[in-house]
Formats: sequence, structure tokens, C-alpha cells
Amino acid sequence: MLPTNLKNFNLYNDGESLFGVAEEVVLPKLSRQMEEYQAAGMPGPIDIDMGNEKMVLEWTSAGLVFSAIKQYGAKKPDALMLRFSGAYQREDTGDTHAVEIVVRGRHKEIDMGTAKVKDPTKTKITTTLAYYKLIVDGEVLIEYDALAMIFVVNGTDLLEDQRKAIGLA
Repeated sequence: MLPTNLKNFNLYNDGESLFGVAEEVVLPKLSRQMEEYQAAGMPGPIDIDMGNEKMVLEWTSAGLVFSAIKQYGAKKPDALMLRFSGAYQREDTGDTHAVEIVVRGRHKEIDMGTAKVKDPTKTKITTTLAYYKLIVDGEVLIEYDALAMIFVVNGTDLLEDQRKAIGLA
């Protein structure tokens, strides 16, 4: 088996296509917060899962993206939506897979870079996330909604029992 690699992508900011403008996207890292634990009778420590760590999406564009600048200072943690659409191709079969990542959040940082004549303008934006969904070929693999206490992995909501236990389901 050979790897599946990104061949092309587009980024949408609240529905606005950044085709020809978005240059790079640092996709959100899926990371769990773990705490080391060792108690009586345990010959060594284990990690206890304390939940998801904060998710961030970073993106770089050519030029200034005025629509993103206008979103700066959004009051709600899920105020805006970004959608990454990637075409990933398997090197051994040539099959192309549609990978979509939909996030909701707000911009933490907008770095408009250095202003220098005859140098391309670059804008780097860091968006902190309250919502994340990973879809591959139309199938939802992961959905995380911090504000609704939802965490679905491969069709199973891992927080459903906790919502029921505290009266939210």
C-alpha cells in the first residue's frame, strides 16, 4: 500500500471561496488531555483521559482577506465557519478521496505580516475552535461540539451517557 496524499484543496470562510487565495492550512490537531495516575498496588502509571484539548486551525492566504478581518473580535466562540475541502489521492490505486473538515470558531490572531514593496503580501490567521467535523467520502468520522457536549467518533457519541447522567439528554 502506498500513501494517500493531498493533491489539491480549497478553503471557505463563512461560505466565501478562497480559491486562488488560500495558500496553506494547518489542520486542527486531534489531541486528548491525559493526566498521569498511579495508585496503591499499581506497578506503574497510566494515563487518565480528561477530554479533548483545545483545537486550532491556522491558515495562510495571499494578500489581505478583508472578510476575515471584519470577523475579528467576534463575540461568540462559534461565530464563524471555515470549511476545508481536500482531494487526497492514493498513490497505488489513483483513487481520490474527498476529505472535508468543517469548523466553527473565532479568529484569535490575524497577522498581516511585513509590508514591503514588491514582496507578496501574506496574511496568517489563527482560529480557535468550538466545533469540528471530519468527513471522508461523505462519511462523518469525527464530530466534536464543545458547546453542545457532543463527541462522536465513527458513529458513536462518546458523551451520550454523560449528558444523560447530568440531565441534558
